[in-house]
Amino acid sequence: MSHLTEEFIQKQKVRLLADKEQIQKEVASLKKEDPFSDPEHANDNAAVDNDVREQDSHQTIEAQINDLEKRLSDIELALKKIEKGRYGICEKTNQQIPQSRLEIVPEARFLVGQ
Repeated sequence: MSHLTEEFIQKQKVRLLADKEQIQKEVASLKKEDPFSDPEHANDNAAVDNDVREQDSHQTIEAQINDLEKRLSDIELALKKIEKGRYGICEKTNQQIPQSRLEIVPEARFLVGQ
């Protein structure tokens, strides 16, 4: 069913593993930057304008982490699909996702427009 070569799939696996590691590092770094991660934050009697800035920063970091964790989940799913021989198969149509799309988004789960 798959028109993807074993060589291409293995290259994608290496890339996915590297992307996974990079994202995990980014998430860890963002968590350290989060002003709410400081245990002293709750006891801090900072000015209201400081609290607003910290809240904005926290929400921005939280949104970035959520986006990264979603991508991480898709990457982990793609790696499982490689192991099961189902990599590059659209989850809705069961058709092959074009190699050109997988080169751009190696964790793609769907054909474009699905």
